[in-house]
Amino acid sequence: MLQSFALYQILGFPLIMYGGITVLILLLTTATIGFLHKNIKLHVWLARITIVVAIGHAILGISIFIK
Repeated sequence: MLQSFALYQILGFPLIMYGGITVLILLLTTATIGFLHKNIKLHVWLARITIVVAIGHAILGISIFIK
């Protein structure tokens, strides 16, 4: 079930690829906000979202290999 969801094609690419891009963008955004010390509350909020999305991405990635 998760394997078919992870490999679902959107514009010719698997959904898991879009999850990885999303995690990378969130990670870079979180790091940039933390580096610039603009808003620590926003930094913590984005870090939590990044962790949740990364865990989801990891679960989908692992599901590809587990049958």
